[in-house]
Amino acid sequence: MAGFLDRAKEQAQRGLTQGRQKIDDVQAQRAGGDLLKRLGAAYYAERRGSGSPEATRQALQALEGHIASNGDGFLRS
Repeated sequence: MAGFLDRAKEQAQRGLTQGRQKIDDVQAQRAGGDLLKRLGAAYYAERRGSGSPEATRQALQALEGHIASNGDGFLRS
């Protein structure tokens, strides 16, 4: 009986770990999408004359930092 409980506990732990990883992946994709939207909005505002090159540069740096940390998978979603 102890062996069965140990295996069940291991499976549950594996499931929790996989679930946490999936949540982290989804959150990273959402954050990447938000940063991409921010870059687009900054660029659009700059082109229309109501934004600044500095805001666009900051948005691009934030996006590049996110890509360096989490990859660019969110760009294909």
